[in-house]
Parts: sequence; C-alpha cells; structure tokens
Amino acid sequence: MGLITGLLTLPLAPLRGLTAVAQQILEQAEDIYYDPATIRRELETIDRLREEGEIDEDTATAREDELVDRLIEAQERGRRG
Repeated sequence: MGLITGLLTLPLAPLRGLTAVAQQILEQAEDIYYDPATIRRELETIDRLREEGEIDEDTATAREDELVDRLIEAQERGRRG
C-alpha cells in the first residue's frame, strides 16, 4: 500500500478492524456449531428428554434430523478445509 493510498483509506481503518473481529467471531461460532462432539451431546440430550417424556416423538425426530444434517455439513466442511 502506497503512502497516498494509506492516507486516503486511513479513516476506514476502524471499519477494517471491526470487520476482522467480526470474521473471527463468526469463525469461532461456526467451529462450535459444527463441532461433532457438540452435535453428539445435543443428540444425547434429545434422547434423554424423549425418554423422560419432556418432548414428544415428533419434536425429537425433527430436532435429530436437523442435528444429523448439521453433522453431515460438518464432515463436508472438514473435507473442504
């Protein structure tokens, strides 16, 4: 970056910093969201809630389907990255 470009874009520096921080937060949130261990714990919780009668079969099945889809996506992300 040249001197002139640096001076002209200096007012945007805080915005670039904020964008970098937001990107880091997004990446960490996605790491947690797609973590297979987290997904398995959620599946175990659903199974326990179903056994205890806290949620009905339809709700449990729908939630399990969402988690399985997320687990598949996590595996695909692992192959890409």
